[in-house]
Amino acid sequence: MNASPGIPADPPGGRKAVAVWGIGVAVYFVAVIFRTSLGVAGLDAADRFHVNASALATFSLLQLLVYAGMQIPVGLMVDRLGTKKVLTLGAVLFTVGQLGFALSPSYGMALAARALLGCGDAMTFISVLRLGTRWFPARRGPLMAQLAGLVGMAGNLVSTLVLAPVLHGVGWTAAFAGSAVAGLVVLVPLVLFLRDHPEGYGPAPRTAGASGGFVRRQIRESWAEPGTRLGLWVHFTTQFPAMVFLLLWGMPFLVEAQGLSRTTAGGLLTLVVASNMALGLVYGQIVGRRQSARIPLALGTVGLTALLWAAVLGYPGDRAPMWLLVALCLVLGGCGPASMIGFDFARPANPAERQGTASGITNMGGFIASMTTLLTVGILLDATGDNYRIAFSTVFVLEAVGVLSILRLRPLALARETERARATVPGPAAPPGPVPTEPGRALA
Repeated sequence: MNASPGIPADPPGGRKAVAVWGIGVAVYFVAVIFRTSLGVAGLDAADRFHVNASALATFSLLQLLVYAGMQIPVGLMVDRLGTKKVLTLGAVLFTVGQLGFALSPSYGMALAARALLGCGDAMTFISVLRLGTRWFPARRGPLMAQLAGLVGMAGNLVSTLVLAPVLHGVGWTAAFAGSAVAGLVVLVPLVLFLRDHPEGYGPAPRTAGASGGFVRRQIRESWAEPGTRLGLWVHFTTQFPAMVFLLLWGMPFLVEAQGLSRTTAGGLLTLVVASNMALGLVYGQIVGRRQSARIPLALGTVGLTALLWAAVLGYPGDRAPMWLLVALCLVLGGCGPASMIGFDFARPANPAERQGTASGITNMGGFIASMTTLLTVGILLDATGDNYRIAFSTVFVLEAVGVLSILRLRPLALARETERARATVPGPAAPPGPVPTEPGRALA
């Protein structure tokens, strides 16, 4: 069916769309491997650079600080320059960063390498989301976003299952330098074959005065939408418990506080990733079919996460039983898929030409929360003599702040969504069938 006047038709999807999207997702896959590689090497990094918990946390903190700080600039770049240019620059930066981390002889140089890696990593996920909205029908948006997140978690799985044993087998420099080759591998098809959009589905050309105040206008109009702000707070509240656990503090917590071997602890980290991948498919299908499930899924995940953390940290005795740690890891697996729901609020709230900027604002949420928690946990561990119960209580504070913000913004954001949905409904003479929508604007 043809689109209504002024509203472009959905992209067709199909095999070519899957192939192009797959190239972008492969770049994101490698970026996640590099991002999470420190999570399995935290104790090794502390020994290599002779640093304490706070200094160790600074590695991940700086990486996430750069990542979060780059989200809005990257969104603007994607909207202005297109996906291919931004993804290519990102792949070059995170590859150089990973190689630099492998060769760094000092703590300061290693910090600089992680910052460079974070800068390149920041350019990947928003670009992949943009590919999804440009190449697939809008109704596929929630599923494509969840699939992208699933592939990213597969990268996390590679870090846990592959990089960890390689690191202990061949040593620091060989393991990290060897992994950097993956960046070069994905760069080749990216440069040769990736396209920003299908032929005939490009963005509308800007008018002569459209470039004036572009940055301010994009940020102002994106932030003015309640759906964008709600998306940020959903992402903030849901993502960080698993991110902090996988990125840095999970392995030390399980080994030092729970007395597990590195092998057993690695298995539990793998369980978080496996749960994330399984739940990602479930969440994507549910949200794609029933938009009313978004808030219950997000808040339900937050509630379960808080409940399991409280049970583990408050368990009588020095160590929690294995069954409770397994339950915690299974629940933490839902944090990633729940955080993707944030984009399902920002997407329908913004037109196609603002999708990159709106996604960047949303994506800042979880990483700001992760940075805050990473640093606070490190400081509290040093201040309390490695008391993980006190340190990890930070999780509850940030979850409470996030839940209150979600509840405050939810009514206004959903009301605006309903208004937009009604505005796109054609008159009585329109033929039956699904209502045509602008890419990224559909409620389902």
